Amino acid sequence: MAVIEDVSPLGAELERSYRVYVHGRLKFRVKQIVYVAFSLDETVMGFAFPKEERAAFVANEPHKFQLPSASDMRFNWIHADLAALDPAEARELVVDAWRMVVPRKLSRAYDLAHPGGL
Repeated sequence: MAVIEDVSPLGAELERSYRVYVHGRLKFRVKQIVYVAFSLDETVMGFAFPKEERAAFVANEPHKFQLPSASDMRFNWIHADLAALDPAEARELVVDAWRMVVPRKLSRAYDLAHPGGL
C-alpha cells in the first residue's frame, strides 16, 4: 500500500521539479505544468498520462485506476487509488509523469543515473 510519503520526495528530487500546495493540495510541477496532484485527503494521486493509452490502462486495472472527471478529460491525466498501489509502482508512475513534461535529454540523463530504474 503506497502513501504520499513514498512519492513526496520525488517532487523535489527530479530535475526541474518542485512541490507546491494549492488550496491545501500537494502538487508537483515543472515550470507551470502540473504533472502530479494529490486529493485533499491524500488517497488519490492524479498524474500525467498519454490520452491515447488511458482508456485501456484503466480498463486493465479498474480497481487501481480511474479516468478523470468529464471536465478534465481534455487533459493528459489519470487517477490512481494510492492504497491499491505498492510504493515502487507509485514512484514509477510519478517518474513516468515527470518524463511527459521534461525535455528528452533530462529523461535520458535520469536513465543513465538510475540504470536499474528508481
